[in-house]
Amino acid sequence: MRFSTTETSSLTVLKRSGVTENFSRAKIVNGVRKACQGRPVTEADLALLAQTVEEAVRATGIAQLDANEVGLAILEPLRKLDEVAFMRFASVYQGWESLEDFESAIRLLRISHQGNGGQHDQTLTSNVESKQTLGQVAG
Repeated sequence: MRFSTTETSSLTVLKRSGVTENFSRAKIVNGVRKACQGRPVTEADLALLAQTVEEAVRATGIAQLDANEVGLAILEPLRKLDEVAFMRFASVYQGWESLEDFESAIRLLRISHQGNGGQHDQTLTSNVESKQTLGQVAG
């Protein structure tokens, strides 16, 4: 009988508090599950989203990521899965404080529905990432 070993690189997340912990798909699922409450999203959908996020962050080749980078990696797969859940997650994650924050995101979602494929999709993700960066600079 032959045995093979599969190596997986260690992936750690640096939290805002300065604590480092191992990347966990379960934490992704639990965090996103709250945004998906009452939405037509299954546990299988959540598991696939967590896998997609893990693959994306591992593809960067970076062994230690900031928690913020993991949050940003969640946004686009969640938007594709369920836009209402995306809005919920992004609003909490980004700390939206006004109706204008929601209106801006809704406007970008509408643009993404009007065509030009992924071009507008990337615009939405970039805008949300920019807002996060601006929030960090201002805060």
